Amino acid sequence: MIVRTRHPGERSPSSLPQGRSAAQQELIYQDLKWLDLVKPGSEQIAHLRHQYQFHPLHLEDVLSRLQRPKIDDNPESEREYVFLVLHFPVFDKTNRLAVTSEVDIFAGHDYVITLHDGKLKPLTRLVKSATDSQARAQLMGGGSGYLLYRIIETLMLSCFPMSYRIDQHLDRIEAGIFGRNVHAIVQELSFIRRDIIAMRRIIRPNIPVVRSLEKRERTFLRLDEEVYFGDLTDGLDKLWDMLEEQKEIIEGLNATLDSLTSHRINEEMKIFTLISVIMLPMTLVASIFGMNVPIPLGNEPLGFPIALVILSIPAMAMYLYFRYKHWV
Repeated sequence: MIVRTRHPGERSPSSLPQGRSAAQQELIYQDLKWLDLVKPGSEQIAHLRHQYQFHPLHLEDVLSRLQRPKIDDNPESEREYVFLVLHFPVFDKTNRLAVTSEVDIFAGHDYVITLHDGKLKPLTRLVKSATDSQARAQLMGGGSGYLLYRIIETLMLSCFPMSYRIDQHLDRIEAGIFGRNVHAIVQELSFIRRDIIAMRRIIRPNIPVVRSLEKRERTFLRLDEEVYFGDLTDGLDKLWDMLEEQKEIIEGLNATLDSLTSHRINEEMKIFTLISVIMLPMTLVASIFGMNVPIPLGNEPLGFPIALVILSIPAMAMYLYFRYKHWV
């Protein structure tokens, strides 16, 4: 599906071939064009190479399944641009797992091109909102650098609700860790630990990429990089600090759960040991009375009650000794 949206009086966008599974949208405001491609195919990539003279290695990165986050500048091109690969988490509700979704971005003087798999709902909602003329003017009126900032900001802010959800789960685990349903707590703890590990793995490589945007001046972006991209760096640092804190909490909860589990096992083993020790003399006396030889009281009418009393005396003595030692 191709959707083109133009501000009244703007130039017509150049035609872009449509792949079999690609969805694409062109948004134009004044001299700035935003081209959003979902699951681009080889035809779209060939068109981008022909129209924008992008470096072949950058286009290969777009077609590859998954690249590590990075930033490349191409100052030698006739049209200077910056190329970014960024990763953001997408929560899979079926498997209760945060998975990686990649977005590739080309940003030049008068264009921004985003390429992704369509799983980043905040980005697709941002594209959809820009079809409104007022929203498009606000989003794209500041130039390509500001649009790039808003795209990354939108994706970054979408990570915070996932982190807040982890905080809620940690609070529930902390409240229920002293209960008796240990199996459910262990399972929930494992899920949350997996989410934290996944979030850390996805977010961490983005930080130096965004920091590089802040540190280097790119005049073609027409933006104060230190102010705007510095804001993104601060946001990612805050998100990373939250993940660090959650990592420490999950490790503390896991250590607490291990201690509680060990304590409960030790208590149960102590009970079983005490029962075995109490039963040992009773078993010994019963074995003696069970021998197939003449024994005292064997023919006495009260022999059985007397034997029970004899069996009970050492058991009671050991129980009283354990109570004296505060073992039971």
